[in-house]
Amino acid sequence: MSASLYDLSPALRVMLLGIVVALGPLAWVWLRNRGHSPARRLQALTVLTLFLTFDLVLFGAFTRLTDSGLGCPDWPGCYGAASPTGAHAEISLAQAAMPTGPVTHGKAWIEMIHRYLATGVGVLITTLAVSTWLLRRRGDLPLTLTLPVLTLAWVCVQGAFGALTVTMKLFPAIVTLHLLGGLVLLVLLSLQAAVYERAAGREPTPVDAATRHLLLLAFVLVGVQVALGGWVSTNYAVLACNSFPACQGGWWPAMDFRQGFELWRPLGQTAAGEHVSFAALTAIHYTHRLSAYLVFLVIGLAAWRLARFPALARQRNGLVLLALWQLATGVTNVVMDWPLAAAVSHTGGAAALVVLLTWTLCHVRATAPAGAQSRLRTSRASA
Repeated sequence: MSASLYDLSPALRVMLLGIVVALGPLAWVWLRNRGHSPARRLQALTVLTLFLTFDLVLFGAFTRLTDSGLGCPDWPGCYGAASPTGAHAEISLAQAAMPTGPVTHGKAWIEMIHRYLATGVGVLITTLAVSTWLLRRRGDLPLTLTLPVLTLAWVCVQGAFGALTVTMKLFPAIVTLHLLGGLVLLVLLSLQAAVYERAAGREPTPVDAATRHLLLLAFVLVGVQVALGGWVSTNYAVLACNSFPACQGGWWPAMDFRQGFELWRPLGQTAAGEHVSFAALTAIHYTHRLSAYLVFLVIGLAAWRLARFPALARQRNGLVLLALWQLATGVTNVVMDWPLAAAVSHTGGAAALVVLLTWTLCHVRATAPAGAQSRLRTSRASA
C-alpha cells in the first residue's frame, strides 16, 4: 500500500497523545516537589526531561535496529491515522505483500510509540521554556532564557529530521543527523541542569588547564565517534568485519573510503545509483574501529588526570566504566552478529558518555599554574 509522505490530518491527535504522555512526568514532578519553590520544581523537571530524552534516544536506536523506521511510511501518523489501529487494513495489506518487509503491525507500533514519546518530550521541553519565561517575568528565576529557548528550537529541528527520516526512506545522512540531533538535545538539557546546580551554590572544582583540555578533547572525539557509529549503523556496515581486533583475517582489509564516505546518497546505493560495495562497508566499519582506539586513549588519559582531584572521583569512575562498556558492547556486536541488546546498549553507552562529559565540563574550572598566579598577584600589587 502506498501512502502520501506527509498527511497532516492526524497531527492534532498525535499531539494530544504526546500531551497525555507528558502529563505523567509533569504530575510526578509537581507531587514530589509541591512544597518547594517554583525554581526547584523547574530544576526537577529539567532533570526528568533529560532522563526521558536519554530513554528516547535508546528507543530511537531500538526503532532503527528493528528495521521499524518505515513501519508507518507517512508522517506524522500511520496511513493518515493517529495510531496503527486506525490503519489496520492498510498495514495488513502491506504485510501480506511483504511479510518481512518494512511495514508490519509490530513495526508500525514501534514506530508510532517512538513518535508519541518524541512528542511527549517536545511537550516537556516546551513546558520548560514557557515556565522559565514566566518565572523570569515574576523575578523568581535569576537565569537567562537562552538555553531553554535554544533547546525548544532544537527539538523542532529534531522533529523535522524525524519526518525526513521517514519521507526520505532512511537516507543514511539524515538518519545519522537525527541520531546526532538527539545527542545535542542531551547536551542542552545537561547544560540546563548544570546551570541550576551552579545557581544553587555548587562551586566548580578547580583543575589544571591540561585536564580541562583533555576533557574537551574527549568530548569532541566522542561526538565524532558517535557520528561514525551512526554511519556504520545506518549503512548496515557492522558485520563487514566479523572478528576482533583483526578484520577479515588481516589488519588492513580491502577498503573503498571514497565510496564508503560519499555522504549524500540513498541507502545501499551510490549517488550514481550503483550498489555500495563490500569494500566501502568495510571502510566505514574499520574507520569507526580505528577512531575508537583514539577515543579510548584520550578518555584513559582524562581519567588518569582526574585521579588528582578527589572531588571528581565519581566522574572519573564513570568515564572508565562507560569506556569499558563501549568496548564490551562494540566487540559483542562484531563477534556475535549484531545482537539487538548489545547494539542498543552500545548507543546507550555513547549517549551516557556525552552526558557525563558535558556534566563534568560544567563542574570544573581551569586554574592558572602556580607561577602564573604568583605573577598575577605581583602585577596587581604593583598596580
